[in-house]
Amino acid sequence: MFKFPTVYLRNSILIRMITTYLFVIIPIIVLSMYLYSWSYNNASEEVSRAAETHLRSYLEDMQREVDWIELQLFDILEDSEVHRAAVTWALMNDIEKKDGLNYILHRLTSVKSSSIYIEDVYIHMRTVGKTVSALSGIDRYNSQRFEYFNLRDQTDHDRFVMMDNTLHLVAAKHSGTKGEQPLYIVQIELDRAALRDSLKRVNVYEGSGSFLLWESAGYALTSGTEGEQILRDYRLKGDTLTSPMLIDMNGRVFQLNQSYSTSLGVSIVTYIPEEEVKRPLNWFTRWAWIYAIVSLLAIIIYSYISYMKIHRPLLLLVKSFRKMEGGVLDIRIDHNQRDEFGYLYDRFNHMIDRLQELIEQDYKHRMMMQKAELKQLQSQINPHFLYNSFFILHSMAKVGDLERIEEFTLMIGEYFRFITRNGEDFVQLKEETKHSRMYTEIQKLRFSRRIKVQFDDLPMALEKVKVPKLIIQPIIENAYEHSLERMDEGYLRVTFHHSGDHVRIVIENSGHLTEAQLEELKRRLNANSDEYEMTGMINIHRRLILAYGIGSGLFLSRSELGGLSVVIQINLAEGEIGDV
Repeated sequence: MFKFPTVYLRNSILIRMITTYLFVIIPIIVLSMYLYSWSYNNASEEVSRAAETHLRSYLEDMQREVDWIELQLFDILEDSEVHRAAVTWALMNDIEKKDGLNYILHRLTSVKSSSIYIEDVYIHMRTVGKTVSALSGIDRYNSQRFEYFNLRDQTDHDRFVMMDNTLHLVAAKHSGTKGEQPLYIVQIELDRAALRDSLKRVNVYEGSGSFLLWESAGYALTSGTEGEQILRDYRLKGDTLTSPMLIDMNGRVFQLNQSYSTSLGVSIVTYIPEEEVKRPLNWFTRWAWIYAIVSLLAIIIYSYISYMKIHRPLLLLVKSFRKMEGGVLDIRIDHNQRDEFGYLYDRFNHMIDRLQELIEQDYKHRMMMQKAELKQLQSQINPHFLYNSFFILHSMAKVGDLERIEEFTLMIGEYFRFITRNGEDFVQLKEETKHSRMYTEIQKLRFSRRIKVQFDDLPMALEKVKVPKLIIQPIIENAYEHSLERMDEGYLRVTFHHSGDHVRIVIENSGHLTEAQLEELKRRLNANSDEYEMTGMINIHRRLILAYGIGSGLFLSRSELGGLSVVIQINLAEGEIGDV
């Protein structure tokens, strides 16, 4: 059994876990007692807000549909062919009259098919003596409807007109002569069944319903028979209605919500049974007590299990860490269960086994990386290369070679942007190759007569391979600085090879190299100690080994061109070339 002082117990993770659990659960238990009364009011308000939002959305959809229908209505009204038939009917021959009526019928049929809310479309043509309907076709002139809608058009400016318990949209085409009756009247009858069906999507609760009310037209439409009595009670309330309100119908209480569209002049009202609002709260109090009792039991069980399964294993781990902090590295923790603590203990034991080795490796690695970073920073901008670049630019400016000046300055800009770009240790091989090729192009401007360059294209399969930054260009720069610049005629060659997951980049030159110089370069490159200054090639070699493991790096030999051959060997993980 673990023994620990009272001070430690107060600050232990077990006490903090239990305290945190109590801080969470006790306010919830207390709050649950208060939530019942608040939740009912809030639920009622939420239902009302949701219902009103739904109603507003419904009216917005209806507004868009009515606007579309009215657009079609006035499109017919202003149709030039319809107007021509009405004005010149007496002058037309039989064929023209037939074609005109067929055109009008086709237009009405097309408009009817454009909306599910259109029952029928009529045009009453006084001058023609015909009434044309999308459903009934061409019929005798209906003077009764013409007079009725003409009167409503003159005396009533509401958007909707009621006739025979149906709702209509009407527009009249006047001749322009004062006091003369319209040439024709276009009448669109709305589909009562489609409007009733559209109300069903507002009824989202069981037992709920809704109705539409056009007060000015004296027209109402309910979604069901039950809504007729509620509609009568609603009309009795009149201006005293506030949304939401409660209506008692045969001992059953309904909550009413309404929304009104000023542009349409229509109200939509939905009624929801009050029990639907209360339904989520019926068992709230009973479950609150059950929750409180279960929570207390959970606190006890949680405390015991937390101690046995979490606190005790943590204490063992903390004790072992404290020994390790004191310099004791020969400790091991045994744990037979295959759980998270078993994994932690196993990793702890592995950490102890590797700690000394990791400390030594980490120290050497850090020192080497510091030197590598310093060397890289020092070699980012070579003053010798920069001076020569300005001299080249000066020479081209003197002869007025503007095209080459533009090309050269772009290359210099791309070159320095790449080497001064921070934050990326690895780049795609195509970017590294592009930068190196840019450097050789710049050097070709200096040594175009003395040094020939063969720079092969990078195979497409290798373009997206990630490599450490600046591994090719420094080697090319080294070839120019130590060999090629001193020669009357030199040759530089860069080639790319890959086999499986092995990539080889070969940089060769035709410089002068003795066997002793080659052996010295190999010895310095492969030396494990830090007795030599960290040159660019050594820096590249060690970075490649760190990135890709033993077997990767730089390999030096004599080139068939006579100078130094540097092979950049990269051993990728299996399948990495195919995955990039």
